[in-house]
Amino acid sequence: MNEFGTEFLEFVEQYVIIVGLYNIAVYTPFMGKDMTGGNDMPFLNNFSLLDYIISITDIFLVWFVFYKLLQIIKGTKAVQLLRGILLIVVGRFASEIIGLNTLSYLLDNVMTWGVLAIIIIFQPELRRALEQLGRGRLFSRTNFQEENVQEQMIEAIIKSTTYMAKRRIGALLSIERETGLNDYIETGIRLDSRVSSELLINIFIPNTPLHDGAVILQNGTVAAAACYLPLSESPFVSKELGTRHRAALGISEVTDSLTIVVSEETGNISLTKNGELYRNLSLDELRNMLENELSINNKTTSSNLWNWRSRKDG
Repeated sequence: MNEFGTEFLEFVEQYVIIVGLYNIAVYTPFMGKDMTGGNDMPFLNNFSLLDYIISITDIFLVWFVFYKLLQIIKGTKAVQLLRGILLIVVGRFASEIIGLNTLSYLLDNVMTWGVLAIIIIFQPELRRALEQLGRGRLFSRTNFQEENVQEQMIEAIIKSTTYMAKRRIGALLSIERETGLNDYIETGIRLDSRVSSELLINIFIPNTPLHDGAVILQNGTVAAAACYLPLSESPFVSKELGTRHRAALGISEVTDSLTIVVSEETGNISLTKNGELYRNLSLDELRNMLENELSINNKTTSSNLWNWRSRKDG
């Protein structure tokens, strides 16, 4: 999904949250009351406490379902469908207001038959959603999928790093987190491929077209290869460090990314974070660091490994 699609979906999610909370917090408590002090809605004054609770629950459940459905379709082609539907609905009302009767008639027919078309086009996705609903996992799908992607990415990194370290194949991998790396992605060759150890190994094989530069991982995919990263200008960087280590430090100084370096000379594995370099890591230490920093369940947990069992050189 492109960047505009992501921003669009985040906007819709925020809109759903705001509208839902507004209805729950503002409208429901004053049902049956005239906020100016009068009694203009006498037919609602007969509401009991149970009716108020049911109304609040009703609004909350509708908001919750819509919000979770938006989370489920995030990262899928259904986002494009949602944008298309929104454009058709806006066009339908705009044509009616302006008086474009022919266009309004056409859009009416599109909306009438569009439901059937959606069922046909997205039959696999709908079937999968119903299966997950039957398993009770429909609303836990987003976190589950995201965590699964992170686990697969970590496993691919560990496997490829192991292979390259043993054979002293130089490598430079940067993992995007909160701070976007699109400016650096544009300096390389765009791939947008699924992360796999085989792909990462083949990219860094010497004398291949993409081996020179950094690989940037974004949203669980190999976003680009042969990317240029800024070199660290710190005067405290050891003179024995090469360009890869300086680039890894440089990107960690200006973003919150995690960057992994495999030394071409020694085969040693290093990792940079927040302007600090952790050298000569074992595979277990590397795995623990990645899991603590990238795992969905441990995002708020600080890793003790950043403070011990690693040698810092910053």
